[in-house]
Amino acid sequence: MTKVTFISADGIKTVVDAKDGDSLMQTAVNNSVDGIVGECGGSMMCATCHVYVDAAFADRLPPLSDSEDEMLDSTVAERRQTSRLSCQIEIGPDVEGIIVHTPEEQQ
Repeated sequence: MTKVTFISADGIKTVVDAKDGDSLMQTAVNNSVDGIVGECGGSMMCATCHVYVDAAFADRLPPLSDSEDEMLDSTVAERRQTSRLSCQIEIGPDVEGIIVHTPEEQQ
């Protein structure tokens, strides 16, 4: 299990144990984390799983794919340097302790 911390736009922290191999979006949905919708189920078609990855973890993630980069251009909330789609972040030992912030709105 990998520890993940979600911080909502209003500062509420939710720490969960995530199953390695799941996506960050699956982890959020499975643990009823507010701020992650995952409307498309993780097929990278809706951008409702948009998160801001804490800068300390950004370099641990694989680079954006062209498709993810394109979807991030259509997010409702402001796109930032650390914006990612949580459906594209795989849980595993390399992201142990990852901290992500959820935007104010997804839809």
